[in-house]
Amino acid sequence: MSDMSGALWRKSTRSGNEGACVEVADNLPGIVGVRDSKDVQGPALVFAPQTWQTFIESVRADALS
Repeated sequence: MSDMSGALWRKSTRSGNEGACVEVADNLPGIVGVRDSKDVQGPALVFAPQTWQTFIESVRADALS
């Protein structure tokens, strides 16, 4: 289990105020956290930074099916 106590969570500026968003914390060494903005006390998915970067690049390139 990863310590996310120092996480600085943010969401996309494109998400609006709908409340159905994911938040990302990428300020911690060696991990990137992803959580549901509707349940900030709930669990977070944790990724290695390179894994997260590869995912983001794939989304931007529309390489996921």
